[in-house]
Amino acid sequence: MDDTGTQLSLSLNTISGSAFQSKDAYLFGRIDMQIKLVQGNSAGTVSTYYIASPGGPNHDEVDFEFLGNISGEPYILHTNLFAHGTGDREQQFYLWFDPTADFHNYTFLWNPRHIAFLVDDIPIRDFKNHEDKGLFFPDSQPMNVYCSIWDGDGWATRGGLVKTDWTQSPFTVHYQNFNPQACVSQKGSLVCYLPEGSDYYTWFGQMLAETGLEKMKWVRENYMVYDYCTDVKRFLKGVPPECLLG
Repeated sequence: MDDTGTQLSLSLNTISGSAFQSKDAYLFGRIDMQIKLVQGNSAGTVSTYYIASPGGPNHDEVDFEFLGNISGEPYILHTNLFAHGTGDREQQFYLWFDPTADFHNYTFLWNPRHIAFLVDDIPIRDFKNHEDKGLFFPDSQPMNVYCSIWDGDGWATRGGLVKTDWTQSPFTVHYQNFNPQACVSQKGSLVCYLPEGSDYYTWFGQMLAETGLEKMKWVRENYMVYDYCTDVKRFLKGVPPECLLG
């Protein structure tokens, strides 16, 4: 951690990776983290920023995972979501900037209506609550924030074809300006405590505006690498139902 206490670096070497988590667990919020990814040959490494409830068969989790690559080749941003223990909702993107050159802001916008994934305030993905259609949505389990770096060379880069070059270690990822505008879980309560008269929590009922939807369309048309909703070979009995609901 730096002298200001606002920046923290995690490293991966031949002995181990590293991680940290938030002290508080949150039930809904806008949660921001600025990240500068591993520079140079990062193939095989996985840097993460995610929120998750305690482990178990019914856990909830929402992921940003950054899949490293050889020098000069782009990172892949791997996103996923687990609701009541069910995952397999991967979407992957290239980024439209060099994520190793400077810090960029990554956001979970999570309220009872949806979860949006944002990069520098540009939405890249929006997962809506369809509990009225019988589908699970993460809205009953508080989640901590986790960040980590670990060795994923069995799958991270070109499906595991490119391995980690340990002569380049340690691999270091930098995090700063963690900003949870969020409801803190208190003594196991699932109530969101909001300060009276405050507009700090404008995110609580916020959906994506028209401009946000247009930006998300631009990202998905130009930078999306993989979408589970279009992978008919994987889901031979039909894609998951939320894919058909929008």
